[in-house]
Amino acid sequence: QLELVESGGGSVQAGGSLRLSCTISGYTDCMGWFRQAPGKEREGVASIDYYDETRYADSVKGRFLISRTNAKDTLYLQMNNLKPEDTAMYYCAARGTTYIYAPLQVEKYTYWGQGTQVTVSS
Repeated sequence: QLELVESGGGSVQAGGSLRLSCTISGYTDCMGWFRQAPGKEREGVASIDYYDETRYADSVKGRFLISRTNAKDTLYLQMNNLKPEDTAMYYCAARGTTYIYAPLQVEKYTYWGQGTQVTVSS
């Protein structure tokens, strides 16, 4: 059983930056960040897998960076050049220990944090 706790959300003007953190109790190789805007489905933002390979949604490529500690107990999402359309609740998620890959698909993840709100104003 994994527990995930996000932090670092907040309000920022367009063009600004935020860094989200997610502390993870328990071990997993496959982690990701997802977001859900009001009235929209939850979507994948970025992920990192067993091989430390990363994946990004097209909408955030070149602006967001996912990383984690060597111990894999904290996951980060550095968000730069934020846009109003990035406004959403951001969730940290993890797959079980038997997985190697981290696709950007909501249904592939078992463990979820409670979310942290990111609001970007124009």
